[in-house]
Amino acid sequence: MNALTTMMLLPILGTLLLAVIPSDQVLRIKQAALATTLLVAISGVLTWFNFNAADTSYQFVQSVEWIPSFGINYAVGVDGLSLVLILMSVLLAPIVVLAGWKESEGGRWSVKVFYMLILVLETMMIGVFAATDVFLFYVIFEAMLIPVYFLIGGYGSGDRAAAAVKFLLYSLFGGLLMLASIIGLYVISGANGGHTFDINKLSELHNYMSPTTQNLLFLGFFIAFAIKAPLWPLHTWLPDAASSATPGTSVLLLGVLDKVGTFGMIRFCLTLFPDASKTFTPIIITLAVISIIYGAFLAIGATDIKRLIAYTSISHFGFITMGIFAMTTQGHSGATLYMFNHGFSTAALFIVAGWMAARRGSSTIADFGGLQRVTPVMAWSFFIAGMSSLALPGLSSFVSEFLVLVGTFTRYPVAAVIATFGIVLAALYILIPVQKALHGPTTPGNENLPDLNLREKIAIAPVMAIIIALGFYPSPLLNVINPASAHVLEVQGFTDPIPTEGAGK
Repeated sequence: MNALTTMMLLPILGTLLLAVIPSDQVLRIKQAALATTLLVAISGVLTWFNFNAADTSYQFVQSVEWIPSFGINYAVGVDGLSLVLILMSVLLAPIVVLAGWKESEGGRWSVKVFYMLILVLETMMIGVFAATDVFLFYVIFEAMLIPVYFLIGGYGSGDRAAAAVKFLLYSLFGGLLMLASIIGLYVISGANGGHTFDINKLSELHNYMSPTTQNLLFLGFFIAFAIKAPLWPLHTWLPDAASSATPGTSVLLLGVLDKVGTFGMIRFCLTLFPDASKTFTPIIITLAVISIIYGAFLAIGATDIKRLIAYTSISHFGFITMGIFAMTTQGHSGATLYMFNHGFSTAALFIVAGWMAARRGSSTIADFGGLQRVTPVMAWSFFIAGMSSLALPGLSSFVSEFLVLVGTFTRYPVAAVIATFGIVLAALYILIPVQKALHGPTTPGNENLPDLNLREKIAIAPVMAIIIALGFYPSPLLNVINPASAHVLEVQGFTDPIPTEGAGK
């Protein structure tokens, strides 16, 4: 069976297994969910090792007729970009299950339902990055909302129902705009060779579109992806969702699902509408820079640790979007690497912050004073995750952020210089809460908080290892990302700026 289809089926089989386990056998349910996600992760790693980085075409391709009367197929395949994001997704899933061993308890529904939702969501996470049929992508893109909605609304905290509804409404609005653009593409394809949803064939249609048509169809896709990413000013659903969701759900939401937005900008906006992408690039670069600075200022003023992490992600997604629309190979490679690295740095922050909040009974930053003396392993884990988030040299995010800034500077130097100010702000929004939460006098009530147990140490260890390893040696990922990034730009006619410094000497 096709490797991608196998990866997508394994979580479904795990879901069916959970369905037959009695609801009162909580430990068996958790063990079955963990075993399933580990099996999927192993499958993903094997697919990674069998991928030919030098081949820039789609690999592990499978296409089966789904609705032939409309030219709709179940069609999957991966290039370097999508494979990196699938690997990130399948590696994070077992970490989320193990780290949040108890967060499924006490929800509106049973523990079984929680893990069934997680496994269904994992299938969709793989499918949305692997789909090469635009209609299939859209179906999965929208279907992902269902398990996330129930995970936030059923197992979150605070005003979880309102947060879940807000997330759903924003996402549905973007999805409807994208659907309108997909229908437009379908109609145009019918007049130019036959109706199809195949991305390879649709990528040739821009030659037959008027500039106005291409711009309108581009906006339908881009707004949907800007909401998902999220990009200012379409970001307001994120802080509420992240602060209300369980830590594990927040990891999947910000670490994986939001990457669908930035992934879609590359896969669909640039590929299907290259001319419109050039037209809107100055506006999008401006929005990205605003996101970087605005998200950083919000994070500096945050008093709730979950909201702080959400605000930092708004800033980070600004960097990713800026790298994508810089239209340079360095910017593209840095943006894709940033997606992967952000997934793990955000996972570490949310997981450790969740443990801190569960122990303290509060998510207010001021309540965590002096944790370094009381819970040193947990405190150091949060510190390393925070340093990665601010792109400290030697940790994974530095390499990707550096590539984004260099790639942007060669074409948009003013935007790159302003965005660099976001790094200064990052030091503030990370170091200030680190100082308040980990150092200083021990806040009353923290004296007897337990440090990480063995399960928690096992869960956070691979995340820390990836953050440190990729900080010193990012080549395994870049060797796969670089050819794919260069190919995307080359096929669509984008070229790197020619250096002018020293010309004529």
